[in-house]
Amino acid sequence: MRNGFVRAKFAAALLALAVLPGCAGLVVGAAATGGVAALQERGFAGTANDNGIALEINHLWLQRSEKMFAALQTQIYEGRVLVSGAVTDPDMRAEAIQLVWKAKGVREVLNEIEVTTEGGLSAYAKDTWSANELRTRLLFARGVNSINYSVEVVNGTVYMLGVAADQAEHDRALNIARNLANVRRVVSHVITRDDPRRTRPPPGEERRS
Repeated sequence: MRNGFVRAKFAAALLALAVLPGCAGLVVGAAATGGVAALQERGFAGTANDNGIALEINHLWLQRSEKMFAALQTQIYEGRVLVSGAVTDPDMRAEAIQLVWKAKGVREVLNEIEVTTEGGLSAYAKDTWSANELRTRLLFARGVNSINYSVEVVNGTVYMLGVAADQAEHDRALNIARNLANVRRVVSHVITRDDPRRTRPPPGEERRS
């Protein structure tokens, strides 16, 4: 069971080179995908950079432990990496975050890994349904540019990352997430278009005056 899941997740990670994460993943085809990437706040180059970071992190995790690789997931927008998932060992949680910082281009790491024994196939099925439902609702929501949002759900908690045009758009997206069935809380790391964190260089690459 685990080996099959690991293979499936690795294939999905590779697919990130051709299909954008989050709601934009609904768009199929290289030309269409490139067009959506160009329309995102981060642009085509930013999307490619984020996909490269994701692949490097997954490679580092898989090299270290299949268990780590299978348990965790990333959402990445403009070098800001949100890590979520559930592990039973706090040492694995700490090591996973250390490995994330090794990936080139990481500006910020948002550690949302749970140390818990909760979960299982039943919870995973509900989380998958909730995540897909939220992506669909954001896609058709008036006043929300869904291509700038990435969402995942872990044990009933929604994790959101991306860039909103303004606080009003962010609030609309939050309200949609909070009104989903089977969701117990919403954690948002979405920032607005004018947030200075968008131009912060990665550690060790600070701009010289």
